[in-house]
Amino acid sequence: MPVPSEASIRRLLARIDADALDRAVGAWLADHCPAAGTGLQAAAVDGKSLRGAAKPHDRRIHLLAAVEHAASVVLAQLDVGEKQSEVALFQPLLDDIDLTGTVVTSDALHTQREHAEYLVSRHRAHYIVIVKGNQKKLHAQLGALPWAEIPLQDRTRDTGHGRREIRRLKVVTVNGLLFPHAAQALQLKRRRTHPKTGKTTVKTVYAVTNLAAHQAAPAQLAALIRGHWKIEALHHMRDTTSPRTPPNSAPATHVA
Repeated sequence: MPVPSEASIRRLLARIDADALDRAVGAWLADHCPAAGTGLQAAAVDGKSLRGAAKPHDRRIHLLAAVEHAASVVLAQLDVGEKQSEVALFQPLLDDIDLTGTVVTSDALHTQREHAEYLVSRHRAHYIVIVKGNQKKLHAQLGALPWAEIPLQDRTRDTGHGRREIRRLKVVTVNGLLFPHAAQALQLKRRRTHPKTGKTTVKTVYAVTNLAAHQAAPAQLAALIRGHWKIEALHHMRDTTSPRTPPNSAPATHVA
């Protein structure tokens, strides 16, 4: 069978519904992705404005994506329009993916009660979410826990990005957390030292998960939190491969 010409391939791609193709490829990848090093299937949800890519009227393209932890493959992505927000697109992004048993990680923006209920009730999935000021009562509840009495359960050391980092994790089972299906509270302390300046900073981060103690050990939870930031590799790739729009030309629409 002869190989299709470049023009034939280009005409075919121009006629395909890009969103439908995206969903089909994402669903196939979701079914074939291996479990993460934690032994648990995991996916990170995060958004990114693409550098150098734009639509008419200079509207920047901002994509919300779901990325599998182990293989760093994109399971789904949606363009966040001018009149939409990442929060509003969280559920549509994940609607067509089989997330049964998958741990979905996200940053504080997506620490929303509706998202948690959706993941557990609709998908029979799990979540780990970072808790900051947008959930004030929950953040205060976590901060008031007797962390000084809770033993250290995981400690990791890492060097990269021009700094040394030590991460200490404490986990506790707590009833009555102000978040749907929450089973455990987490306190993560990051101690970062910059070798050149010698400056050290300590940051305390709180999180909650619906994973019970028998479902994930502290070391697994720590790895899942670290694994979420693999999505930054996708952001970096898009920043470095998205085309720049030359002066006096139409805005680029290609998305890496």
